[in-house]
Amino acid sequence: MTEANEKKYEFLADNPNVKVLPIMLSLIIGAFFAILNETLLNIALITLMEEFSITLTTVQWMATGFMLVMGVVIPISALLLQWFTTRQLFLSTMIIFTIGTTISAVAPNFPILLTGRLIQAVGTGLLMPIIFNVFLLIYPPERRGKVMGLIGLVIMFAPAIGPTLSGVIVEYLGWRYLFITVIPFALFSIVFAYKFLVNVSEVTKPKIDIISIVFSSIGFGATVYGFSSAGESPEGFLDPKVFGIILVGVIGIVLFVLRQLKLDEPVMDLRVFKYPMYTHAVFMFLIIIMAMFASEIILPMFMQGPLMLSAATAGLVLLPGSILNGVMSPFMGHLFDEFGPRVLMIPATLVLSGTMFMMSRLTADTSLWIIVVGYILIMLSISAIMMPAETNGLNQLPKKLYPHGTAVMSTLQPVAGAIGVSVFISILNARQLSFLDKSPTPTDPKTMSDAMVAGVELVYFIAFAMSIVAVILAFTVYRAKPLEEKN
Repeated sequence: MTEANEKKYEFLADNPNVKVLPIMLSLIIGAFFAILNETLLNIALITLMEEFSITLTTVQWMATGFMLVMGVVIPISALLLQWFTTRQLFLSTMIIFTIGTTISAVAPNFPILLTGRLIQAVGTGLLMPIIFNVFLLIYPPERRGKVMGLIGLVIMFAPAIGPTLSGVIVEYLGWRYLFITVIPFALFSIVFAYKFLVNVSEVTKPKIDIISIVFSSIGFGATVYGFSSAGESPEGFLDPKVFGIILVGVIGIVLFVLRQLKLDEPVMDLRVFKYPMYTHAVFMFLIIIMAMFASEIILPMFMQGPLMLSAATAGLVLLPGSILNGVMSPFMGHLFDEFGPRVLMIPATLVLSGTMFMMSRLTADTSLWIIVVGYILIMLSISAIMMPAETNGLNQLPKKLYPHGTAVMSTLQPVAGAIGVSVFISILNARQLSFLDKSPTPTDPKTMSDAMVAGVELVYFIAFAMSIVAVILAFTVYRAKPLEEKN
């Protein structure tokens, strides 16, 4: 890195009101609406089925395809971050996202709508690695917690309000306005970034290894698609097609990893795992993502099943916890900067595991306030664990590995999400079927409700067991400091 670049970083870090604030705003505005768009469409799937006369399996590609594309593009983000400047990459990403949004807004049929959605996914998938990398460059380790907390606010708050906002828009304006309302904000983000965003990254243009990109695309893409398809198939993981796709994905990932270990300039440098706190953060990140999905996916099903609540009511029950998770993220980041990770992560993992155990005792007679409080405790715990763990892990990496560290973390999110959803739904379904098979009255509504309760109990008990691992990890964490690159 040149002396001029070093001075630039020092200047940016020491003058937040002059340089850093416009950069942050440029990135966060774009990120908010791109991430909001991820959940904005979920509530409109039934409407789209009626609009285009398509089946549930077909319309599900609006969600499955989105995750599939993200699984393909995120792993190559480390390479792109070294080939293009911050300004070039962010503006290109937001332009791609805006083009996809516009295509979806005017789509005359479902194939064109899906095409626009997949183009959106390209922009969304590249956005978070860019943001993490830039913030690592412009802020010193001792100030990153609060900043990463702001990112956490965007990541959690945007998806939290997505379903609620979507319901209002679809009911009063129509599904096209889910895209139309996003376009002005995306354009504003582009104009704002064009005026204020400066380059903070160093362009090194490493060698492009096409074989690695092919292995990566097949490996991560097939894995995300395979696990997503498992939840749609009646046979789940026993479906030969599902099993075959997952196997292809696993083989692709293994070949990708082996090739990265042999290359002098890997597409995704796996030497990041030589840094103990980074590896620690990855394991903690995976556990928390899984625990979060156990609640975000299974709990609404429980509320609409045994508790017989409407979808709107179930969404409102989850809203306080989701909003508090986002709002508290900057505060948790500030505490991380002041006291380090242990002070936050040890009590948070204990609260998380206790709450998961409590949720594993849910019944059809459970009071709604217990679910509201339980979900709030889960989401507050996650806010005190996920971003501090991720920040602490990234803090230990040398600057050269920032793009690779952020790429690995960002890649794991859709992969862990797809795996979490399919595994927990499969566990729920298997437990329900087992319960019904043993019952003399399997078609009785009360029996079916009890079967759902049994499935939810098992899911949360497994999530409780995973949270115990998180407790153990929390007791082994320490404040990470940047280390020299390990060979």
